Order: sequence, then C-alpha cells, then structure tokens
Amino acid sequence: MLFSRVRLRPDASEKKEFWEHVDNVYHMHSLVWDLFADSPDRKRDFIYRQDMVQGLPAFFCISDRVPNDRKGIWFLESKPYAPIVKKGQAFSFVLRANPIRAKRDDQHKQHRHDVVMEAKTHLRERPGVPFREADLVQQAGFDWLAQKGEATGFSIRAEDIRADGYLQHRFKKARGNHEIRISTLDFTGLLIVTDPDPFVRALCTGIGPAKGFGCGMMLIKRV
Repeated sequence: MLFSRVRLRPDASEKKEFWEHVDNVYHMHSLVWDLFADSPDRKRDFIYRQDMVQGLPAFFCISDRVPNDRKGIWFLESKPYAPIVKKGQAFSFVLRANPIRAKRDDQHKQHRHDVVMEAKTHLRERPGVPFREADLVQQAGFDWLAQKGEATGFSIRAEDIRADGYLQHRFKKARGNHEIRISTLDFTGLLIVTDPDPFVRALCTGIGPAKGFGCGMMLIKRV
C-alpha cells in the first residue's frame, strides 16, 4: 500500500476553470479519481480524505498504485504505507465518515438510515423534550463509531471523542439525473487498539460507506 499527499500547484489555483469544478463532493471525487483512473473499467482501489492546506484543496490517499497527475495541476508525494500496531496501543485520530446504519423493514428490504437524522426524528416524536443539536450529533456519532470500533478492532470512550461538522450533501453525477445524498461527520479523539489485524485492514480500506466520496479514511498518530 501507498500513502500519498496530493497538493494543488499554486498556478493551477489561479485558473478560474479549476474552481468551477470543485464546488461539491462529486467534483472533488472526480479530481481524485482522475489520479487513479488508468482505464475506463478501472474499479476504485483507493480511499482518500480531502482537506484545505493554506487555503487550497489537498488530498491524502491510501492506494495500491501510485497516483498519476495527467493534468499537471498537483504536487504528488507518495511513500510505502504498512502500519504496525499492537494490542493496547493508543492513537489520536481524525476521521470523516458517512454515519449510517442499515436496517431491514417488515418485508426484509434493507434501508440505510443517517444516524443523526434518525436521532432527530426520535426526539421530534417526544414533544417537550429539549435538546441541543450539538449534543445530539455528539451522542449519535459516538454510538455509531463505538459500534464500528467493536467490529474493527478498536475501542473509544465518550470523553475522548469529539463528533461535529455534520453536513448533508446532495449532488448529481455528470451523467444521469439521479440525485445522490450523503451525510458526513468529522471525528477527532483517542482510541485503543483491541485487535490489530482488523484495525490495520480498516486503516487501509476505510471505515463505513461512501468511501468513493472521501469518507472512511482514518489518520492516526501515536500518543
């Protein structure tokens, strides 16, 4: 595996046509895909996280292949990525995730529910019960991540986790009129590794859905 840092070249940032194509999650997805799409039928074999560095878009990617800047607009830096972790080890982390939970209805059809919106709906069904949205996002986000951790080889404590930056995104692909909706939630905090093997797999392949749209990549640092 490779870890790559992808930064926008200053001269590219001055081009109006570049900024016309970075106004939503799908456009950002397309920019990253261009770095790895070496054939029309290529399937995604990377995860990424989008940030702003000195006011300019930047991406962090984990992939099987070296990214290739065909448009000449990026600085690319890649290095081997093979994290070695031990049970009981503590890490600080950041994660942007798509916090959904899958449930089946009475007809056994599976539906995906945004955990934040689901929590809001439950509270609205209890009129007179006051709540702060920030507290609701924090609790729903923590519960979701704690459950993911049980299956992914890490544990967290509520007092060590911050969940905020909740956003809903709506966009259409370049082809077709089908609207895509995803939500994102940013996590920062501390975790403890409980099972190294699934934890390392999650670091390389991502946590939760919507990985093709910049969700699921966890960056860790020893503490």
